[in-house]
Amino acid sequence: MLELPGADDYRKPGPVRAGTVIRRPGVARALAAVVTGGRDGFYGGEFGAGLLALGGGEYVPDDLAATSAEWVEPLGIDAWGHRVWTAPPNSQGYLTLAAAGILQGLDLPTDPADPAWAHLLVEAARQAGHDRLRVLFDGADGRALLAPERLAARRASIDPDRAAVMTDPPERAGGTIFLAAVDRERMGVSLIQSNASGWGAHIVEPATRIFLQDRGIGFTLEPGHPAEYGPRRRPPHTLSPALVTTADGKLRMVLGTMGGDSQPQILLQLLARMLHGGETPGAAIAAPRWVLGNVGGGDFGTWRSGGAVEVQLEAGTPPAWRTGLERRGHPTGSPFHVGHAHAIAVDADHLAGASDPRALAEAAAGL
Repeated sequence: MLELPGADDYRKPGPVRAGTVIRRPGVARALAAVVTGGRDGFYGGEFGAGLLALGGGEYVPDDLAATSAEWVEPLGIDAWGHRVWTAPPNSQGYLTLAAAGILQGLDLPTDPADPAWAHLLVEAARQAGHDRLRVLFDGADGRALLAPERLAARRASIDPDRAAVMTDPPERAGGTIFLAAVDRERMGVSLIQSNASGWGAHIVEPATRIFLQDRGIGFTLEPGHPAEYGPRRRPPHTLSPALVTTADGKLRMVLGTMGGDSQPQILLQLLARMLHGGETPGAAIAAPRWVLGNVGGGDFGTWRSGGAVEVQLEAGTPPAWRTGLERRGHPTGSPFHVGHAHAIAVDADHLAGASDPRALAEAAAGL
């Protein structure tokens, strides 16, 4: 952490008390610069100058002048009578769609308390994600990752009574918010923003006191790897916003969650509960969850050993889940967290929204 004059409030122990006044004049100036000057007001102004100084030559003014934001074609797949959409690579969102596609054709119970429900969702998530570290990079072909023949082969590997053995060679190894909105014209937005891990890079731009994110953790330093760190490349990332439409193309749902590697797994459970099981957003989001983890791997190390993962069960999950999963060969454990999910569903003439009660700060409102 940089030693910054007047930044002691970042390091004071204990929670912020009610009534405490926190001032961020540098952040206010940066936001005002965006209002008056747009992107150039931010990267070409006070913050940009400080960022170049912090980089020490790692990047140059031309880097800050170039934008990598772009309109892209979303990825979509049919699931449970709907069309589920997400962002393409370099997002890991394809895992949500791949797992949902793998589940199509399997005999998935409608009752989530059935251990077979948990087992089949876990296996679909493992089959979808075990090779993520090899195949996800900036420019990866999302449609190829969702090709029917690719998903069919993975579906065929699922045994309803036994966990698949996945012993891929080991590979390299939150500070996220989700926001959903739907207006009266039924235009929906599914938005995720993230610092990546906690306080991000633990580096503060001195003038504005804005923390830098550490999304660069998605890169690898392995020479020749398609996700190798390099100029004008974007790292693979975990942000996986989702949107659902009906068969005739109307908006059905926007949903998303924080949770690092576990985001597609959480979304898969919500989709199965709401689209397959008919649950309301509130019931689906409040229901206990499982996530896949690698012991000691944290939020971003799930797939470091390929598909050899632990099924981590939140407190309150049906007792039959643990016994049923272990009987099928899944190692189980307890999760560090199971995400904070939010959703808005379009139900006939009204909207049904829910915000995760697990979150430290959450809200659902109709205006």
